[in-house]
Amino acid sequence: MSIEEILNLLKEKGLTDIIELIEDAQTGDLEELELVESVGLLYDETLNAEVLKLLQELGVKIVFVTDDEE
Repeated sequence: MSIEEILNLLKEKGLTDIIELIEDAQTGDLEELELVESVGLLYDETLNAEVLKLLQELGVKIVFVTDDEE
């Protein structure tokens, strides 16, 4: 999926926060993103995978943390 396709899908769904993350990654303002792996970034698993892949391609380091409360 191209960046334009991803951005269009995000716009259609009103996910402006995710669009801002991608824009920050493009400008180099986002270097690392911590996520709970079991939760992800988006409810849509396919779109979630595409966005994470795009962020990584833009140089963002994805750090998965556990959701265990110790």
